[in-house]
Amino acid sequence: MSHSERLSKFLPILFFTASGFAVMGYHPGLEDDGIYLAAVKSDLNPALYPYNSLFFRLQVQATVFDRFMASFVRLTRMPVAWAELAWQIAALFAALWACHSIARRLFPEPVWGKRAQWAAVAMVSAMFTLPVAGTALYLMDQHLHPRNLATALILLAVDRVLARQPMLAVPLLTLAFVLHPIMAVMGISFSIFLGAALSAKFRAAVGRRLCALRGAAATAAPVAAALPLRWVFEPATPAWRQALDTRTYYYLYKWHWYEWLGALAPIALFWLLWRWARAREEKRLAQFALAVFAYSVFQQAAAMAMLAPDRLVRLTPLQPMRYLQLVYYFMALIAGGLLGRYVLKASIWRWAAFLLVANGGMLAAQRAQYSASQHLEWPGRTPANPWIQAFAWIRANTPVDAYFALDPHYLEEPDEDYHEFRALAERSRLADAVKDAAAVTQVPELGGRWVRQVDAEQGWRSFRLEDFERLKSQFGVDWVLVALPQASGLDCRWHNGSLAVCTIP
Repeated sequence: MSHSERLSKFLPILFFTASGFAVMGYHPGLEDDGIYLAAVKSDLNPALYPYNSLFFRLQVQATVFDRFMASFVRLTRMPVAWAELAWQIAALFAALWACHSIARRLFPEPVWGKRAQWAAVAMVSAMFTLPVAGTALYLMDQHLHPRNLATALILLAVDRVLARQPMLAVPLLTLAFVLHPIMAVMGISFSIFLGAALSAKFRAAVGRRLCALRGAAATAAPVAAALPLRWVFEPATPAWRQALDTRTYYYLYKWHWYEWLGALAPIALFWLLWRWARAREEKRLAQFALAVFAYSVFQQAAAMAMLAPDRLVRLTPLQPMRYLQLVYYFMALIAGGLLGRYVLKASIWRWAAFLLVANGGMLAAQRAQYSASQHLEWPGRTPANPWIQAFAWIRANTPVDAYFALDPHYLEEPDEDYHEFRALAERSRLADAVKDAAAVTQVPELGGRWVRQVDAEQGWRSFRLEDFERLKSQFGVDWVLVALPQASGLDCRWHNGSLAVCTIP
């Protein structure tokens, strides 16, 4: 690709990156970012989180993400908030760059192929927050997640396989593996299916080269690598089962009919696309559709086998249905390409309507989902969300070793919008009933501690002074974040219209 071609590709992709970012929103500290952002901050300042840090520390042992981000911050002297924002935008840009490269190979026609290629990029950009059926995943998260970076690397690797340069895909998949092993395994699996669809020789080449991933596995997932096979068949503890039951989407056979439809319909669609493209002698599109179809059938069968027998229940947290994330990426990409080829064509009005409907619909959905928060939570911006206001005050005005108690279901409060306390307040807290349950599903050894702390917080909304004193005596907590009416008898240092930050006398 010449310099002028790269520039002509760079500027439109930068535009679609900005529009996709504006549509999806930006919410640091949201959901899983409570784990990864807290880990980055802990790496940079080991004095943080003297209590209960195992609830995020043990989960990040299988990734180099937090150490990479901490090293980047030290090297560049960039504040953590701005570093996370920069890498979020870089991940979106890299994913769209890869999508355009893939679209060029699937829609190579010299005239109307360009319309299809850019329509494919536009569709993926608009659909960054498209929910992936039954998995609690989006195509991209609204905060920096190692999955975002791994997904971009996987898509770049897929482009290299399509370009018949599989050896260049190996380092990309290796990097994806050390960032997010589960998603990288899905990327490796698809790359093998795609290579097989393109060339029989590729199978042997990949078989030799992928052995390099064994070393990466030993580095990226030392805990997982050390677990004996018998761990899979050990009886599940009651605490672990209790935590697992908070994640209903883990259980494939309990999915609703529409979630099953979202899983199985893409398989049928790619089979139809393969037949259609083959009949039209569009060889590369047919090969790609066949690869997605075969990959989906294989992964679906594997997931159904893993999640069916109760004796393999310990495998449930691996969430094998996450394979659908890649399938949904390719579904959005090809749907956009076909829309550009047959509907949008060169019509400015059709393009305008497409961009307005696709982006406007997804923007409205995101604004409704996080209605109590600013759509773009820029670093340094004064928060409008009352919970984030409280977290900001705590971060600036309480001792680093402060130990907090708060409603174990605070993440589910209507105006909280799933912003995580540890990541944003930068203080320790007792275990919660929502997010820390996910840590227990991955690390069963935390189950006993989690149950004890969550049980001690039951009935939080009716807590009186003696209940807070009991928590202080039992666990050593000395601060609480409570609803304003609960502040009676506590030594409160700050409040807004709904929350108060207090010490336990």
